Amino acid sequence: MYDVLVIGAGPSGSVAAAFLHKAGLKVRVLEKETMPKFVIGESLLSNCNNILEEAGLLDAVYNYGFQYKNGAAFSWGEKYTYIDFCDKSSVGSGTTFQVPRADFDKLLIDEVQKLGVEVTYKCEVKAVDFSGQNAVLSVENNGISENLEAKFVLDASGYGRILPTLLNLETPSHLPPRSAYFTHIEDNITEPLYDRNKILITTHPVHRDVWIWLIPFSNGRCSIGVVGEKHIINPSNLEINPENNAEILKKCVYECPMLKRLLNNALWDTPVRNLNGYSKNVSRLYGDKYALLGNATEFLDPVFSSGVTIALYSAKIAAKCVIDEIKNGKADWENDYAKELMSGVDTFRVYVDGWYDGKFQDVIYYPKKDHKIKRYISSVLAGYAWDKSNPFVKDAKRHLDTLAELCK
Repeated sequence: MYDVLVIGAGPSGSVAAAFLHKAGLKVRVLEKETMPKFVIGESLLSNCNNILEEAGLLDAVYNYGFQYKNGAAFSWGEKYTYIDFCDKSSVGSGTTFQVPRADFDKLLIDEVQKLGVEVTYKCEVKAVDFSGQNAVLSVENNGISENLEAKFVLDASGYGRILPTLLNLETPSHLPPRSAYFTHIEDNITEPLYDRNKILITTHPVHRDVWIWLIPFSNGRCSIGVVGEKHIINPSNLEINPENNAEILKKCVYECPMLKRLLNNALWDTPVRNLNGYSKNVSRLYGDKYALLGNATEFLDPVFSSGVTIALYSAKIAAKCVIDEIKNGKADWENDYAKELMSGVDTFRVYVDGWYDGKFQDVIYYPKKDHKIKRYISSVLAGYAWDKSNPFVKDAKRHLDTLAELCK
């Protein structure tokens, strides 16, 4: 019998388990696969560091040697601009890291194990029952079926979306279906002015709703990927063999002047992966004896690297609610979890929508930026999407629409 069973050993599962363990609860993490495993979402936001520090995991991340990150750079044709996360309006860390997620995720769950949390790999959740006094999970653990009982279950299964699938909670995303092609390469960048301390987000020179990420790592490699609606970047439009994902990605990358210059000597030595229709939503974030974390709740879009930040924030506030419920007999899940989490998600959503409809791009690429407003925008992009003292968080859409009109 456990206090909490956590499904998934990604960042949200590790952070939730760390908080719960610190509170004295008996926790077990169930992971379907083994670590390390390949995952995208490799550029963290500064707010992640605050949460990792609260969970007692930041020192391990600092000591690992990941690529330091202090902001985001943007290019469009020959235009180039950047946002410095240290120059922001919100209080908190201004720096973070860019991480190969296989290494990062394994590091976090290994640290959680060192704390004394039980972690079981090759453990797949087959069925759930929340009808009794305690939750019961039917699992297959290394080929052996068993039932596990707990007072509460947190689903941190990410794209696996275990509880949304088993409980029929999935709903369509409001975002149009987009495709992503991505891989890791040996970048061989020799440009003396290139800043490895920032993610580079590049707008396609023809299609403004197609963009490419370049995330440098500390080992001379980088993550590279393109995102756009399928009818724009699909193989039939590109007149390329549909089986050759690498050619699709390379064509988009080398059509961008700055990327063509930076990656002129790149070694494309890893297969290119493809993900379609990745934006997800659910009808509810919690229920009787369970709650959903991170990508198991809602995944917007990778353009501003908000995924891990949302995952860690959801883990932090859900853990607090679980502790209140188990120790004090009650928790306000609606206000302290669902509404609180979605307030930040909805803030990110405004800027994601603004990126694809061009409004936020007009702001980003506008040459004469007001410093005070730039600091507000920097806070949002650094992950402080829950900071209601920031007018570009509290009333995000109105302020962005007004600013975009002025920049136009």
